[in-house]
Amino acid sequence: MFLKPGFEAEYERRHAALWPELKKQIKDAGVGNYSIYWDRDTNILFGYQEIDGEQSSQDMGADETTQRWWAYMKDIMETNDDNSPVTIPLQEVFHLD
Repeated sequence: MFLKPGFEAEYERRHAALWPELKKQIKDAGVGNYSIYWDRDTNILFGYQEIDGEQSSQDMGADETTQRWWAYMKDIMETNDDNSPVTIPLQEVFHLD
């Protein structure tokens, strides 16, 4: 995902106050251990989440709460036409348990 320059503090502020109904929805969908990392040099946001099933938080766009969150975040992030964050699928190249 891509954060627009100058919105770093606002991004953190909004996530620190994540809506309870969105938090519950994410957990109910089987998403856990969810972290977002920020690369200061590129403004790239890297999301890591462990999922129990097939659905990640990015697959929840049909839900009204998720759509409201995406609309709320679109002014500070690069988004698609449906307000979902622009994401790039990454291929795992190494894993160690």
